[in-house]
Amino acid sequence: MGEIVGAGLLSHVPTIVLPEETRKELNEGREISLVPGLRRLRADVFEKLDYDTVVVLDSHWATTVEYVVAAQHRRAGLFTSEELPRGMCRVPYDYPGDPELAASIAGFADTHGTWITPIDDPYLPVYYATINLWKYLGEGLTDKKWVSIGVCQTADTEDNLRLGRALADGIAATDRKVIVIASGALSHTFWSLRELRDHESSDPSHIFSAGARAADHERIAWFEQGRHDEVLRTMPEFYTYKPEARFGHYLMMAGALGEERCTAPGRLYSAYENSVGTGQVHLWFDRPDGGWTAPPRHSEINRQETSHA
Repeated sequence: MGEIVGAGLLSHVPTIVLPEETRKELNEGREISLVPGLRRLRADVFEKLDYDTVVVLDSHWATTVEYVVAAQHRRAGLFTSEELPRGMCRVPYDYPGDPELAASIAGFADTHGTWITPIDDPYLPVYYATINLWKYLGEGLTDKKWVSIGVCQTADTEDNLRLGRALADGIAATDRKVIVIASGALSHTFWSLRELRDHESSDPSHIFSAGARAADHERIAWFEQGRHDEVLRTMPEFYTYKPEARFGHYLMMAGALGEERCTAPGRLYSAYENSVGTGQVHLWFDRPDGGWTAPPRHSEINRQETSHA
């Protein structure tokens, strides 16, 4: 029986793959914390943990009428970003996929009332929300498989949670030990082009608004406390601050980890940082000894009793 052995909410911002000199020029002479954070995460987790496959919930890959799972045996080529070709140009990548796992995940779509299709087309694009993290966490670890799942731009909160439930069941139906990465930001409003270059420092004072900054800090605190229930309960409020991909990357991960019953506390692998107005952070969730979920809290029991009254 397969299982999820670790999970992360990780930033993939283009800045992390720029040369160090360029990163420091953009950040008032200082290194951004996201880069050493990924290096530490690789040393602490990706080079030590026992796992077979990494599943990336890719906030840059937007589908429309279904969720799509990359199902190639291998993905290799040169990546140039359509968004930022000057900074991400002809980046080499080469990693094995996991078509068996992709098919297993898709096989649970009907069970959870959603639509998931595995696609093995070799010309299916890849996106930097996957590639940038693979460069730090996967390159050189040649026996580790990587699979991407896109966010669906017509999905709401419940749809994303359903994908996560199918992901968990699909993993459990195999023998895979899996790391799940929610690749994306917190609040996600950019400064306008005319103002943008005045806000390239990683200092959180450059986050687009004080409200967005406060909302991000609140959720980071909840993640550190393992209060995924609070993050999920307040999603309507967080949507006000336009989280990246409507926070689909996190919601899919939460669906796989047990939703409001997930109590895994997050470990910070970076400071909370700005990227031209958007909120960025690395948070890692170790699998608790007793599993991802805990018995319902009193508030959940009361809610359940009320709903059945």
